[in-house]
Amino acid sequence: MAPPLGNDVHTIRPDHRHTRRSVLAGLAAFGALGAAGCTRVASASGKGGGDLLERLRAQGVVRLGIAGEIPFGYIDRNGKLTGEAPELARVIFKRLGVDRVQPVPTEFGSLIPGLKSQQFDVVAAGMYVTPDRCEQVIFADPDYRMPDAFIVRKGNPLGLRTYADALRRHAKVATGTGYAQIQHAVEAGCRENDLVIVPDQVAGLNAVESGRVDLFAATAVTARLVARGSARAESTEPFVALVDGRPKADGGAFAFRPAETRLRDAFNTELHKLRRSGELYRIVRPFGFTESEMTTLTAKELCG
Repeated sequence: MAPPLGNDVHTIRPDHRHTRRSVLAGLAAFGALGAAGCTRVASASGKGGGDLLERLRAQGVVRLGIAGEIPFGYIDRNGKLTGEAPELARVIFKRLGVDRVQPVPTEFGSLIPGLKSQQFDVVAAGMYVTPDRCEQVIFADPDYRMPDAFIVRKGNPLGLRTYADALRRHAKVATGTGYAQIQHAVEAGCRENDLVIVPDQVAGLNAVESGRVDLFAATAVTARLVARGSARAESTEPFVALVDGRPKADGGAFAFRPAETRLRDAFNTELHKLRRSGELYRIVRPFGFTESEMTTLTAKELCG
């Protein structure tokens, strides 16, 4: 994902007649938790890499900033925090001596500001590591790498498999608020003003099913999960987008305040152990991730 674009991008709202019941229930719980979770955490000292890890161990809980996006981090229909990043956080912070995780829901565009203003301790939302974000926060190494995919109408009547196909067929392209796919589409030659920006992946599915757009661009795992079970839409095969003429390797990771290098480094140590043992894949597989989306990329590589 990438920072949200300006108001010149056309925006539509979801058709709630087609919104899945489980997603609505999760969003209701998400909103309730957001109302209750607006207190700030105490500011940590930046000396010697920060003391946040010690304070988290003492209080026994770490507060996770999430953005309510399936499958990365969300509240399910039973009001439980789950998703690829929260489940991984549970395992790693338990190993670090912190027994509990607590969600702090916010909009995706508010995750970095919320982290910097002490509203939560870590971003656990599958956030892509980008050079711009690396100037504001520090990242753990990525826990996945992800190609793009489209949600299209059943049978893919326009044959849309890449952004070049969309450009050639003059397809109406939609994607989500703050998604990296905005940049990917523009890099391929799509006009920024022609993109349709919707609030989330469910709205994207609705737009495709209703014929308002020809495709919704997302991460491959998001497209797979959202299109699954739809009678009128399907997901395409994953593909790697080109940025500056080169394949773009997007990787998602946990983000920390810049002063908290000790916590980030300790987190990385446990993450690498999970990578080597294969436990990382076993944790994220239930959320639709495939083995090909596991990675050995580092944050340093992605920060550029």
